[in-house]
Amino acid sequence: MKILALELSTARGSLAWLDEDAAGFSRDWPNDRKNSGAFFENLADVTRKFGPPETIIVGLGPGSYAGTRIAISAAIGLQVSSGARLIGFPSICAMESDVEEYCVIGDARRKSFFFARIHANNMVQDPTLFSESELRSKLDTIEITTPVFTSDPLPQFERVVFRFPSAPVLARLAREPQRSFSLPLLEPIYLREPHITMPK
Repeated sequence: MKILALELSTARGSLAWLDEDAAGFSRDWPNDRKNSGAFFENLADVTRKFGPPETIIVGLGPGSYAGTRIAISAAIGLQVSSGARLIGFPSICAMESDVEEYCVIGDARRKSFFFARIHANNMVQDPTLFSESELRSKLDTIEITTPVFTSDPLPQFERVVFRFPSAPVLARLAREPQRSFSLPLLEPIYLREPHITMPK
């Protein structure tokens, strides 16, 4: 199976290619959310080098809505031209880690933060919103042996470790048919109901 993985939910973008011979290829870059040129340059390079994918997997966040939407839109375009299978999976379930269980926190804006728990690359506690004081209390209940990862600069939380979601991890997960993947129509993981500004 020729797998292309796309991940743009954080400040580090990445993509990966994995084929049936387990030959892998990956790239990552600083992900400027206002300029997606690096993403499309890397995507063009990988498709020129390897040809059309058979499966495309996209990281769905939570994180940057703009980045995740760009990745989804690019995947849809590739899916239309290649006929590839298109699936999505939570980005936070594909963090760079060698442990089976970890927690993830992130900045959810509006003076709030999300907390989620991951086991064997599956969410066992969905992202939940907390205030800063509530999250401190929550983190005090987490076993000291369980790492807490974040992709956001959150120095106010002392025990967190800076890690990013990984397109190579997403690509490997796409080879596991027992996983519950999201199917089209794909959309980012929303931490709140989408806010729509109505015209006056």
